[in-house]
Amino acid sequence: MNKEDTSLIILVVEDVHESRDGIEKLLKADGYRVAVARDELDAIESAQRKRPDLILVSLAGLAREVVLTARRIRDRAEVGEDVPVVVFCIEGIGEGEEVDAGENVYLTHPDNFNQLRRLFGRLLHQLPKPEQVGVVQAALASEKRIYDIE
Repeated sequence: MNKEDTSLIILVVEDVHESRDGIEKLLKADGYRVAVARDELDAIESAQRKRPDLILVSLAGLAREVVLTARRIRDRAEVGEDVPVVVFCIEGIGEGEEVDAGENVYLTHPDNFNQLRRLFGRLLHQLPKPEQVGVVQAALASEKRIYDIE
């Protein structure tokens, strides 16, 4: 991604200080503006002020609870359901997988930061969808598993 291509804002909700700082630095290096929050309340306030284009939530807890927290953040901040929410999970899905949880909420357990970059690019409409760019990338997309989470 070209650093001049975007002025999009990503809200990073991460309860581990070192991880939050690392994610912030990587996203800024990619040209995003970054807002950070350490918990749900902090995230709601930050989302109301910054109006993010995407919300990344990486909090300790069961995947189901973190998904509910992520949805509450978006709902209570009133940023709209068109703002994608990415929940970073290490349980419940395999490494390298992405899961569509519905309502523009996605769970991921990326095996590297480039995978997270590609997901952000797709969700922020900066990269073409795999089915639009050819056979090789479509084959890669077919490896993705999509589940519904109630």
